[in-house]
Amino acid sequence: MLARLCLVLLVFVLAVPANAEHYFVRNQNEYAHALTQIEAGDVIILANGEWRDFELVITGEGRPGAPITVISEEAGKVFLTGQSSLRIGGEHILVTGLVFKDGYSPRGEVISFRRTKQDQARNSRVTEVVVDNFSKPDRYESDYWVGMYGSNNRFDHNHLVGKTNKGVTLAVRLDSEESRENGHLIDHNYFGPRPPLGSNGGETLRIGTSRYSMYNSNTTVENNVFDRTSGEVEIISSKSGENIFRGNLFLRAQGTLTLRHGDGNLVERNVFLGYGENHTGGIRVINRHQTVRGNYLEGLRGKAFSSALAVMNGVPNSPVNRYVEVDGAVIEHNTIVDSRRVAFNVGADEERSAPPLNSVFANNLLSGLEGESFVERYDDTSGIAFSDNRVLIGDVDEALLGFVQAPAEMQRAENGLLYPLDPALAQVGAPRDLEVLSLDSVGVKWYPKPGQEIAFGESGREISVAPGDGSLATALLSAEAGDVLVLEPGDYIVDRTMAIGSTIALRGKLVEGEELPRIMFARPTLFELRQGGNLQLKNLVIDGALTPDSVGNSMIRTTSFPIQSNMRIELDGVTVRDLMVNKSFNVLTLGKSAFANSISIRNSNFSNITGSIVSAAAETEDFGQYNVEYLDILDSNFAGIGGPIANIYRGGRDESTFGPYVKVLRNNLSDVGLAATNGTGGSIHLHGVQVAEIAENNVASSAPLRVVHTVGTPSTTISDNQFAETPDMLLEELNYDGPHRALLSGNVFAEGECE
Repeated sequence: MLARLCLVLLVFVLAVPANAEHYFVRNQNEYAHALTQIEAGDVIILANGEWRDFELVITGEGRPGAPITVISEEAGKVFLTGQSSLRIGGEHILVTGLVFKDGYSPRGEVISFRRTKQDQARNSRVTEVVVDNFSKPDRYESDYWVGMYGSNNRFDHNHLVGKTNKGVTLAVRLDSEESRENGHLIDHNYFGPRPPLGSNGGETLRIGTSRYSMYNSNTTVENNVFDRTSGEVEIISSKSGENIFRGNLFLRAQGTLTLRHGDGNLVERNVFLGYGENHTGGIRVINRHQTVRGNYLEGLRGKAFSSALAVMNGVPNSPVNRYVEVDGAVIEHNTIVDSRRVAFNVGADEERSAPPLNSVFANNLLSGLEGESFVERYDDTSGIAFSDNRVLIGDVDEALLGFVQAPAEMQRAENGLLYPLDPALAQVGAPRDLEVLSLDSVGVKWYPKPGQEIAFGESGREISVAPGDGSLATALLSAEAGDVLVLEPGDYIVDRTMAIGSTIALRGKLVEGEELPRIMFARPTLFELRQGGNLQLKNLVIDGALTPDSVGNSMIRTTSFPIQSNMRIELDGVTVRDLMVNKSFNVLTLGKSAFANSISIRNSNFSNITGSIVSAAAETEDFGQYNVEYLDILDSNFAGIGGPIANIYRGGRDESTFGPYVKVLRNNLSDVGLAATNGTGGSIHLHGVQVAEIAENNVASSAPLRVVHTVGTPSTTISDNQFAETPDMLLEELNYDGPHRALLSGNVFAEGECE
């Protein structure tokens, strides 16, 4: 067996003493027996294959140069599945070559650098380990994928991707004295895509907590890649002191590296590349004696908390869990280009009223977006000394001094980053010798990194479907991810609920002189979205005349089982009619713990429907959770709709997420929202939506628009709508003492214009 060990194993074996024992184990009983015999320098080799429901525990007293090692027979060919985990205690322990996949931890952590509270790891290492979509089934059941305790441990060259449930991907814990000033090293890891959680608790990396934030952690985080790690507004949450964040690369990652609690942290030589994607941010500064220098940030589109650079206001005499005022910050020699916002005094309000003190902002090269406000302040900035900063593009608050506004020619260097050609600017902005990490230099070489999500129609396969009873359901059973089912003109009778567990498109074939294909369904639900499901409907008629009366009827709904994956739903050129058999028959219902990255309805027609068009209001506990990130309803017609065309709910006061985002543009609404079963009272009901645009709609004989603001600084624009025989808008503020903050313009009611 040993002759077949991979090169990585041979390297480790050769590094241990000649008298070390090698235990080759084939099952959990053999592993447990080997564990009773190991000494410093010994190696336990796990046989290739699946180790299901394996709670792997390793502890002992290794020595420098003679660790106790647990390794796979061949790297990447030992799979821990089902309910499995890894716990490490003792000293000088090495674990490598494992893959956690197709399951979840039965504990609060997948990998823990402690066996028990009394047996924490010291001088130990986890390297070349993969955790791939090893999430708990319920997105709101929390765990960590990695918990670091003890001291002087290293977590390096690992691959963590696809966490979809609540809880930090990697957490450094300071809840014991021996875990403080720990000297941990977190380096060369690939933190892969983490989709928006729709709740607080989606950080990728957190060091400390507010409770222990007065302690130093002395953790170094360097040379890692954070690729599309977009769980919430904080990608990294530093909640302790004296940490170093150096040389990391952030790719298309929504959120920021946030110095949330703790003092004396260093952020240097990191690269942030947003590629123009929404909410991509940079660095947020809070607390005392923080240093931010030599970083490069490009293509970021975040603002406020997710700005390219945000310096926050604090709370006077702040409690440990709020915002300590910025004092003694040094922010220098950073480059920020093609980005939306640099902001000072972020979060300023009645509570966060303490502006920054004794701070320096110098020698930074800044370039925003043409014609937009760029460098902004929201309170007193007299406590910041601004000097020798150059702004190439974008407006600067006129009260801010120490900024020279003038264009300069930029050129990409060999490292792919932009630098000014003018020699006079050589000392402004990020250093010229920055290294941009490649994906090949992080994680493991034997496990593929994920590409982009599968697009509708990506496979290129088009499956022609003929009309008839059961033909559509049969065709769907053989469809694969990325396939398109092309429906010929005619009637399709569906007598079963069709499960969608991959990316599938149904498109009607356009034939001159023929009507669009018509789908009639004889079950309470036509489509059930399951794990991995994404659905596109295009150029179709869907008729509910055959549906039975059942509680919770919905044309499309999510399964009652937990769904880990985020989903996408698109309707384009679709007619939906006669969902009448039940008093609350919805078109689309997102249930508990279901989350859609995007829902798009375009160029479609809806008539004679007793319920809502989009119901995304299942998270009613007011914890900041919600069901959809982006909802677009555009250029469509709605007539005889009993509920609202959009019922969106995000409750609570949490500020850790970005959405929901809602656009309702250029639609016609007639007789919408007037059913006695419409508990929202609105033709459109937006509760806690962070950004909403409702414009150029015609609304007749309908319930009023209802918008409820709950937290933060929501942005709602209601403009150029025409209302007839419809009451005035219902606008409410739950946590803001003042008039409603919606921007109203050009809205015309029967009796006049509403500004």
